[in-house]
Amino acid sequence: MSIEAKWVGFDFGQCLMDPSGLRNYRVIGDVCKEMGEPERIEERIHRYRVLKEKYGSYGAIKEGHRDEILSYVFEKNKEAMEIFGAKEQEHLKVAPGTEEALQYLRDKGIERAVVAELKKTLGPVGTDIVTRFLKSKGLLHYFDELVSPQGSVNLRDGSVDLRYKGKTKEEGSLYDELSKDLLKRGIRTSEAVMIGDKLWTDISPAKKRGFKTIQYIGYINYGSSEDADFVISNFRELEGIVKGVRT
Repeated sequence: MSIEAKWVGFDFGQCLMDPSGLRNYRVIGDVCKEMGEPERIEERIHRYRVLKEKYGSYGAIKEGHRDEILSYVFEKNKEAMEIFGAKEQEHLKVAPGTEEALQYLRDKGIERAVVAELKKTLGPVGTDIVTRFLKSKGLLHYFDELVSPQGSVNLRDGSVDLRYKGKTKEEGSLYDELSKDLLKRGIRTSEAVMIGDKLWTDISPAKKRGFKTIQYIGYINYGSSEDADFVISNFRELEGIVKGVRT
């Protein structure tokens, strides 16, 4: 069994981006030392733990509530936040098999997008956590667009479609907008695939709108769901699952 597709969307946090090499406490310590404030390391680590308790994981903080790292952990110190962003990029990894899978999809003529829960207002490409990561890892050129509650960014020309503003994955409103957008491009939801780790944002809401769904468990397994058409632990597995639409 395989999926004939024209479009594939990837979740970002704990999916495309593998944070297993990241030691958040070490990064915060490095920031404090570089700022000349080593005495504040424990305080800021505690604040970061508070955010983790609030949102459930560090990935959730970084993808959807990054502004609170600035406002709460670093007390709106923009210089500290810039250092934090640079330091964490050194430790974040690309999920296994990502580049091979993206090359395969591109060779098959299948469109590729990142579908993320960004909360921060979009700026130029390379300034948000998603495109900064993709750029630093040499993957940005594989993607056509970044879709988020802040808008959809055309990664070829940098233009922003604000019809997605305020829409979310968990509520499903982002997938509603995406469904309409893809149909205008001649792509039915049955020809579109959503890949992600979280059942409540990536799998079930997309499945209810007719998307094909692939659950990624390479970093964390949130359990099984009948809404997932396939389950993978390495993106190389996509080569045996996703095929181009036959003409």
